[in-house]
Amino acid sequence: MKTIKKTPLKKLTDLSGDGKVTQKDVLIGKGVIKAKSPMKQTVKDSCYKKVKASYKVFPSAYASGAIAKCRKNKGK
Repeated sequence: MKTIKKTPLKKLTDLSGDGKVTQKDVLIGKGVIKAKSPMKQTVKDSCYKKVKASYKVFPSAYASGAIAKCRKNKGK
């Protein structure tokens, strides 16, 4: 009887950044789906920064309303 030597499988890593290894990670590894760049961040406008600095609890309903009001007045 001949024994077959098994090669160890590669350990799969989390490529999508969702905290678990899923089918999406396998597809990203194969190149089927493009991975999102972790360096890309959203740009915050001046209204967001003003309201965040002025409200103690953020995010809140009052802060969201203040952001909408500021954006309506075009940042004035």
